[in-house]
Amino acid sequence: MFQALRPVRLLNALTPRRGLRRLRDVAYGEHPRQRLDVYMPREPAMPASRPLVVFFHGGSWQSGSRGDYLFVGQALATCGCVTVVPDYRLYPQARFPDFVHDAAAAFAWAREHALEFGANPRRIFLMGHSAGAQMAALLATDGSYLRARELGTDAIAGVIGLGGAYDFLPLRDPVLEEIFPAQDRHLSQPVHFVQGGHPPMLLAVSVDDRVVDPGNTERMATRLRGVGSPVHVLRYRRLGHILILGVLGIVLRPFVPLLRELGRFIDQQAA
Repeated sequence: MFQALRPVRLLNALTPRRGLRRLRDVAYGEHPRQRLDVYMPREPAMPASRPLVVFFHGGSWQSGSRGDYLFVGQALATCGCVTVVPDYRLYPQARFPDFVHDAAAAFAWAREHALEFGANPRRIFLMGHSAGAQMAALLATDGSYLRARELGTDAIAGVIGLGGAYDFLPLRDPVLEEIFPAQDRHLSQPVHFVQGGHPPMLLAVSVDDRVVDPGNTERMATRLRGVGSPVHVLRYRRLGHILILGVLGIVLRPFVPLLRELGRFIDQQAA
């Protein structure tokens, strides 16, 4: 369940670097895993004009590295976005909610430094794949994490979730039972915090996903619609759990319009 994305070496090897700047290994906290990379389009832009996306990788809250996601930074740069890709603490060194606190810290760092990269601090989006989508959605629905950083969920311009885990109880994996302690387990479910007034969400899912039940996305979307929060669902066939993100790579990009949909969503929130 929620296995890490491994074909990234090929995706990154084929990713063009031209037109892309990368700032590596920036600290957003004191822990060794609290580091991030920033991707920026090389083309000049008006000051504070670019949207900024904070992307949280998947990996079952147990694995994954920011260095695997060059292809995501490059894809979003073609849409004119600055992209921040943080690492965060992982099991067994960390358990819920440690990694969500790291996600909040990375978001706060991005907001504080957005102007340095030509980005608009009022146009910061959260994006995540799999476990990373759980973290992004939880920041947007349970306001306690950003309040601890003296921010509100209204600081989030929008949320993009790919193959996300939003409503995944009961647990049937002994490792996940350790990652999510029983006394706090109910607090890990973004769907439980949907009460209205949330940032707009774009949720993409493969209906053939065998790793994260696509029902997570459907139940989350139904709950959001029920309270009047804007949500749009993109459903794809024959992609599975890995390719819902992998289609952002330059080789697969022409065959699935996901990147175009992401760019449209980001542009709409600025209208």
